[in-house]
Amino acid sequence: MTPALMILAAEEKSQAVTHWAGRIGWVVGLLLFIALLYWLMREGWKWRGTLQGDLPGLPAAPADPGASTLTMTGRYHGSTTAGQWLDRIVAQGLGTRSRAELTLTEQGVRVDRPGAQDFFIPAAALRGARLDKGIAGKVLTEGGLLVITWQHGDKTIDSGFRSDTAAEHAAWVEALTTMTPTTNDSTTEGAR
Repeated sequence: MTPALMILAAEEKSQAVTHWAGRIGWVVGLLLFIALLYWLMREGWKWRGTLQGDLPGLPAAPADPGASTLTMTGRYHGSTTAGQWLDRIVAQGLGTRSRAELTLTEQGVRVDRPGAQDFFIPAAALRGARLDKGIAGKVLTEGGLLVITWQHGDKTIDSGFRSDTAAEHAAWVEALTTMTPTTNDSTTEGAR
């Protein structure tokens, strides 16, 4: 062994002393910072809902909607202002992601959401349907999302759904397109 290594080996080093008060202070500070971020996000969500307070209440399904043409189970991923895939709508419970069961009848589309507010899209309010890859906070493969465009009050809305069986999407687009009173190219093509 060389003399330099012998000197290093001969020196005994003790373990560094842990300053528990400093560590606890950093952990508490980090937890407070995370809580502050969560609170700010929650307040932002509530503020967005306040700004969208002019959105009328969601239509309820009629007592007798007629026979169902198509049904689909899957997920509701949210709604945005039509053509603006990142402008999420949170008012009237439209911002709540949930499981969903869609039923298409001659009167419109009934959206049943366990744990969230159900709503109905009347046939007269339909403005189109398309396959897309994303909507406010959810990006999938191309065609992985069924986007229904509809008119609610004075706002045109895109609502995104993903079926448990993605092959169902094409049939829904075809059926909804035939039900649409007027086809507007700007809402039936991808917004991006």
